[in-house]
Amino acid sequence: MRKIVLALAFIIYACTAFAQKKVTPAQPDKRFEGLDTAFARVLKDWHAAGFAVAIVEKDKIVYAKGFGYRDYENKQPVTANTLFAIGSCTKAFTASLLGMLRDDGKIDFNKPVLNYLPDFKFYNDNMNENIMVKDLMCHRTGLPRHDLSWYYFTTKSRDSLVKRIQYMEPTFGIREKWQYNNFMFLTQGVIIEKLTGNAWEQNVREKILQPLGMVRTNFSVDTLATDKDASIGYSVKKDSIINKLDYYHIDAMGPAGSINSSITEMANWVTTWINGGKFNNKQLIPAAYVPEAISAQMVMDGAMPTKEVPDVFFSSYGYGWMLASYRGHYRVEHGGNIDGFSASTCFFPSDSIGIIVLSNQNNSTVPSAVRNIVADKMLGLKYFDWETYLKSRADSAKAAAKKGEVAQVSNRKLNTTPSHPLKDYEGIYSNKGYGPLTVSFERDSLFAYLPNNTWWLMHYHYDLFEPFDKDKHNGIDTSDKSDPIQFNMNAAGDIESVSMTLEGGLKPIVFERAPKPKEVSKTDLEKYVGEYELSGVTTKVYIKNDKTLYLFVPGQPEYELVPVEKDKFAIKSLSGFNIQFNLSDKGEVTEVLFIQPNGTFKATRKK
Repeated sequence: MRKIVLALAFIIYACTAFAQKKVTPAQPDKRFEGLDTAFARVLKDWHAAGFAVAIVEKDKIVYAKGFGYRDYENKQPVTANTLFAIGSCTKAFTASLLGMLRDDGKIDFNKPVLNYLPDFKFYNDNMNENIMVKDLMCHRTGLPRHDLSWYYFTTKSRDSLVKRIQYMEPTFGIREKWQYNNFMFLTQGVIIEKLTGNAWEQNVREKILQPLGMVRTNFSVDTLATDKDASIGYSVKKDSIINKLDYYHIDAMGPAGSINSSITEMANWVTTWINGGKFNNKQLIPAAYVPEAISAQMVMDGAMPTKEVPDVFFSSYGYGWMLASYRGHYRVEHGGNIDGFSASTCFFPSDSIGIIVLSNQNNSTVPSAVRNIVADKMLGLKYFDWETYLKSRADSAKAAAKKGEVAQVSNRKLNTTPSHPLKDYEGIYSNKGYGPLTVSFERDSLFAYLPNNTWWLMHYHYDLFEPFDKDKHNGIDTSDKSDPIQFNMNAAGDIESVSMTLEGGLKPIVFERAPKPKEVSKTDLEKYVGEYELSGVTTKVYIKNDKTLYLFVPGQPEYELVPVEKDKFAIKSLSGFNIQFNLSDKGEVTEVLFIQPNGTFKATRKK
């Protein structure tokens, strides 16, 4: 299991009437001198496959160029029109749609979310009553990321993801602390769908992309993969090996980060912001919304100036934009990261300068390095060696992490064994805020199956197991360690749940176990049907829907029985409660044992 920090956080066709034309100055622009050399160094230092960068000045693209490869294996070059996943740079699009709806009088940012989504629920009543739409837009609901809910336990259903939010525990009070949360931008997308009656994707396409001539920009990696100038995503293995990654399907979380675009099409988006929401002299983003969106709505952290970089400081959040003071200039920016891709969309409103950097490297520093190199040249600032500074910081952090691993004292208890045979850990484990995983015993090992991942569970000690990714291309990687997961027993001694540390600041997330069902035919089930006398009370066992066995005890609800072993069933809704049918030598059921945490009780079959 990889430790991930997700931050979903962070072309132009001449025949397109609305497309922005690339302007080439009559004379070479001296501001661009040395960029090719600097960018070649960036590719080399970070072992990057490729990236593209565009520079906007006022209402023109003054620079747009690709570097390296969009397809490293086949040496296909990055161009100014290459499509990349932009990740959380998507967020400003989503928030802007709400700005448009407010301009139409359809929403008030200062009203509770439940005013627009009556069936929506947060973790508690205080959050339900007091979290406003505006709080979603600037990450101040009190909820931490809970990113592994959508990343590991992915689903194609946007509605099912939204329903998970009510089970997600906060770590701070409302408006008490800035905490990045992709689910809150998903929720904004659902509000947009509710108010317009159209999908979030359709709203973005009709209200933003089409007016801006962003004709190749799309919302799915499936569409991305069909484009003739699309980038593949990569990571870096063992500090220097460029490693191809599969596309990650983020469609259901779309409003938080699913857009794919090129630097030239994104340049039209940035041009619109530089010009107060206007594109080709037409107001696209409401004029009143623009300054509000790029003003501080929530302080992110103190972001004090450092000795090395004394003129970059403060950090606040607007609506889908991060704000900072950059060497005496007001900077508006947002990053984006998703498997194999990193991005930065940036502009300096007081200087009418915009910079877009899209890269095909996972969780990469490349966009920040390129952005700062370009910004210094465009703003006429004194030279600062950003590449050396950022690379030195990354190397120091890596060295410190390795040193920490060496110094870490293991708490592993040697020569211990699991409390149960490994097969007893099999089952379907689920949490309402996250989703399900299936644990299976195969050959001599346990494996956990998630929608997009497989973990090999290596015994650590007692009932703790270490999860390691089983990559479909490269097999099991035991070098990337994560916190062990813990299986838990109930009072009857059965495995009833597994606990995993999935969100910092919270207790381990508990996934309740349901036995892994066995296939039993209707014919085999029929032998269990009948009445059984338990301490003077007649209980009934019967079949419903031609395939499911049920138990009824007078005065109680009916219980669905799940086959788990030969002649043994678990009571689906009651953890630790099982029933075992005993058969005669003739194969006829004579009695049933009710196995409960408080003991085992025998019921005799009535004739």
